[in-house]
Amino acid sequence: MGKGGAYLTVAAEEVEKLRRRNGELEREMEEMKKEMIQLWRRTVVAEEAEERLCSQLAELEVESLDQAREYESRVHFLVDQISSLPPLSKSLLPIYSLIDIYL
Repeated sequence: MGKGGAYLTVAAEEVEKLRRRNGELEREMEEMKKEMIQLWRRTVVAEEAEERLCSQLAELEVESLDQAREYESRVHFLVDQISSLPPLSKSLLPIYSLIDIYL
């Protein structure tokens, strides 16, 4: 049984190598799982941040539209005032414009 014992020793060594390699692969797999979970959590945080930013952007768009409407309304009001000035006063128009700006 000289040769048979050598085969068993080689087979036992191979089995041990495979067990060690299996252990290494299991540890690598656990590490990958941890990394995947961390990436998933970061993705969730990024998606939530994106939603908040979109919401804030929408609010800013509404605010800017309101400001533009107010500005347009003010311009129309000033144009109406200027057009109602007597002809002589229109020569002083730059002065009236400056006064309106600072009021």
